[in-house]
Amino acid sequence: MAINTINPASTTTSNDLIYNPNSQLDKDAFMKLFLTQLQMQDPTDPMDTDKMLEQTAYLSTMEMNENMQTTLDNLANTLNTNSELSAISAIGKIGDTGIRYLNVTDEDTYKDFELYFGDNITSGKVEIKDKNGNIIKTFPLNAHTKGILSFEWDLTDENGQRVASDTYEVTATYTSPEGSKHQTALGAYPIESIRFEKGSAYAKLGSSYYPFDSIKEIYEWQG
Repeated sequence: MAINTINPASTTTSNDLIYNPNSQLDKDAFMKLFLTQLQMQDPTDPMDTDKMLEQTAYLSTMEMNENMQTTLDNLANTLNTNSELSAISAIGKIGDTGIRYLNVTDEDTYKDFELYFGDNITSGKVEIKDKNGNIIKTFPLNAHTKGILSFEWDLTDENGQRVASDTYEVTATYTSPEGSKHQTALGAYPIESIRFEKGSAYAKLGSSYYPFDSIKEIYEWQG
C-alpha cells in the first residue's frame, strides 16, 4: 500500500477560504504513518520492496532537508552575531568616509561642516580649496581642546565674493601644545557609537550616523 501525497485540506463557503495547516505531514507524522502502514499491510500481499524503498528515501530526504535548514539558520545567526561584534569593536577608532569635499549649489546660502582634531590645538588654520588646489578661504584656529569642532562657511572667498557652485576640499593643519604639527580633513571622525536598525549597523561619525558600507576605512588615530 503506497502513501499518497496529502494536500492541505480546505473548505469554502461563499467567499471564505478555511486553511488547515495541520493537514501537512512533517517528518514525525510521516514516520508514524509509514509504520502504521507496515503494521496494517495484508500478509498475503505485502508492500512491494520498491515502494518501501521509495517511502524510506522520501523520509531520509525530509530529514536531510530539515537538518540542512537548521544548519543554515545556525550559520546565519552566527554570522549576524559576528558582524555585530565586529561593528561594536570599531567604537573608538577612526571611521573615514573618504568624503573630503563640500558640494555647493546655487540654492545654498551657507555650509556647515565638522572636523576632528585628535590632539589639543595651540594654533592652526582650516583651508577650503577649489578642485585645482587653490586656497579659496581660510579660518584661523585658536587654542582649543581636542575633539570635533563645527564650522560655518558663508560661501564667500577671501575677497568676500560668493564662490561658484562646485565642490570644495576642506583640510586643516594645527600645532599641539608639545609643538607637533598635525593634519586633519573632512570625512574622518571617531566612531562614537553603533546603532542597529533592520539588521544593518550604523556608525556615529560626528553628529551623523553612516551605514558601515559607506565607511571606506577604519583605523587608529595617528595624529
